[in-house]
Formats: sequence, C-alpha cells, structure tokens
Amino acid sequence: MACILNIETSTSVCSVAVVDEGHVIWNEEDHSGPNHAVSLGVYVDQALSFIDNSGLQVEAVAVSSGPGSYTGLRIGVSMAKGVCYGRDAKLIAIPTLQAMCVPLLLGESVEEDALLCPMLDARRMEVYAAVYDRALREVRATGADIIDENSYKEILDEKVVYFFGPGASKCKEVITHPNARFIDDMEPLAKDMAPLATKCFYRQEFEDVAYFVPFYLKEYQAALPKKLV
Repeated sequence: MACILNIETSTSVCSVAVVDEGHVIWNEEDHSGPNHAVSLGVYVDQALSFIDNSGLQVEAVAVSSGPGSYTGLRIGVSMAKGVCYGRDAKLIAIPTLQAMCVPLLLGESVEEDALLCPMLDARRMEVYAAVYDRALREVRATGADIIDENSYKEILDEKVVYFFGPGASKCKEVITHPNARFIDDMEPLAKDMAPLATKCFYRQEFEDVAYFVPFYLKEYQAALPKKLV
C-alpha cells in the first residue's frame, strides 16, 4: 500500500492531503493568506490522526520542492522532514510547476499537441515558469523569466501554449500571440500532487531526508564554488 502525506506550501496557500493508492482520502486547504507557520502544523496533526484512526501507516511524505515562496518552502520541507524522521517514512520531492499541470490535464480539454506553461509570480514582470508537454515531459526547464511581448515566441509560433498559475494573470496583456491560452484561478495544491507522488513511490524515487533542500537552496548551491558545496 502507498499511503502518502502530501504537503504544499510554495505560495500563500497552505494545503495538506492524504493519498492512499493514488486517491485523495483527506484534504485541507487554507486560502486566507500566508499562514503556513500556523496552519501547516495543525493540518499535519489532523492528517496524521486521520491516518492512525484509519489503520493506515505513512509510507512516504511528498513535499512541493519549488520554486515558490522562500519562507513557505522552508516551512514545508522542514515539516516534511520531521514527519519522515518521526514516522520512519520516505521523502518524495514534487516540482511545484509540474504538480500545477495535473488539474489542467484532468479537468480541461487540452489539444493533443499543446504545451503547458505553469507560472509562479516573482516580482514586477518576472515569473518562475517551465514548459511541459501533455505527458509532463520537460520541454523547457524551470527558469526565472522577464515577461515581454516576445516571451515564449519561438514555442508559440509552433504550438498552442496554455499559461496558468499565480503568475499568469499579469502576462495576459503582454503575451498576445494567437496561440496563447490563459487559464484563471489555478493554485498549486497538495491534492494535485497525488498522481505524481504515487508514481515516485512505486518507482522508488526518494530523496535523502538529511540532505534534501528545496529549489531556492539548490540554486544557491549551484552558484557556490564546488569546494564549498
């Protein structure tokens, strides 16, 4: 059995879900603002009580690994590691942008050859974004993009691209290519990590609990001289 605790704290939304064999059996979300320091511990306690009362065992903890809020990711990863140590569970890292594609693929009618571009808001006209195909293969790696009228033009000239997520709304008036499609009101949520976390579990794609760091620290490590890493 694969009972996985999912934690998502990359934006102002805090969410926790319990997934059993790929199905979400418990879920809580706080959309009222960046309240991770308060809400996350409460939700995790409730989720663990639900798991215990259901006669299940936490086999793994899946955490959104970024990009996203520095503080949110730090709180989420710290909590995930604590549960892993306390429950002797495996750690699974789910890229935030990839997880954001799941509800779009499950709920929207997306053209077979269309591409997906989830976006997280950075500052001014900057976003963190990646581009995936419908099989969630990476077409363009995660990067920090400054948005202007030529952003993603080479890709848009070839295919329809769906833009969505907290960073997409400010791009609507700038990216006006006829192949650009915008989807509103899509946030990264723990429940949407379910299929990706379950796949990682059965493929045994686990992280080292002691040494795993979220996206923002990986960027920092990559910039350090090798002798310091």
